Amino acid sequence: MNNWLRRLRGALGMGLIWAGAGALVGGLIEAIANFVPSLNAVDMWIPLFVIPGFVGGMLFSVVLGIAGRNRRFDDLSLPLFAAWGAVPGLLFGLSSFGIDAYYGTWWSVLRVALAIGAPALLGAATATGTLAIARKAAMKELEAPDG
Repeated sequence: MNNWLRRLRGALGMGLIWAGAGALVGGLIEAIANFVPSLNAVDMWIPLFVIPGFVGGMLFSVVLGIAGRNRRFDDLSLPLFAAWGAVPGLLFGLSSFGIDAYYGTWWSVLRVALAIGAPALLGAATATGTLAIARKAAMKELEAPDG
């Protein structure tokens, strides 16, 4: 039971890290929206990225638990970690594409590329940042003097 609680805590932590990254992206778009009138149509950029970021982080935690089983962070390469991080983004992109296709929305090639590619790229970038944070924390833990 203790192992499941530890995994749940890790998944929640990963979700919060990814939600923080979503807040940064949403805040950046919100700042740009002050200068680009067409972006002002949506006034909720931060929640628009925080919620999928949290869910994506939880999904990434599941992907990492399955694909990265019995591996340490030092054993994982950045490209592999980025590929695993792209999986939740692809799932989000494909689900939004499927929902709009169900409702009969016409999709251009550019719109499909943005709907599927952008979340995958954000997921890969966030996963890479997560690995960098984890490696830095592990290095600080190794360097800390025993008290």
